Amino acid sequence: MAGKLSTHILDIGLGKPASGIQVDLLAVLEGGVKELQCTAYSNAEGRLDAPLSEELVEGIYELQFHVEDYLIQQGNLRTLLWDVIPIRFRVTRDGGHYHIPLLIAPGGYSTYRGS
Repeated sequence: MAGKLSTHILDIGLGKPASGIQVDLLAVLEGGVKELQCTAYSNAEGRLDAPLSEELVEGIYELQFHVEDYLIQQGNLRTLLWDVIPIRFRVTRDGGHYHIPLLIAPGGYSTYRGS
């Protein structure tokens, strides 16, 4: 059974959705080789206009959130720390919906499996 993947990005430092962030989905293959599956950008609500994938099969994947340009646009030059935030996760045989949000701030980030 294939799974579906979605995400959203919230700027918890400013208390608002983070828009215009490039999000890449990569499959992590044997030997750690990464294969780009797709690229999307967060909209004004911090969400993607469509799921990153509706055909996730069992395996290991990585979301890459390209946050540096967004943080620069928000004026976080002095505390700029993050460039690309990778989140690696496993899809199991049960498929289902995987919602993996990113919460960012100039000095930290967090994620969780949402619903």
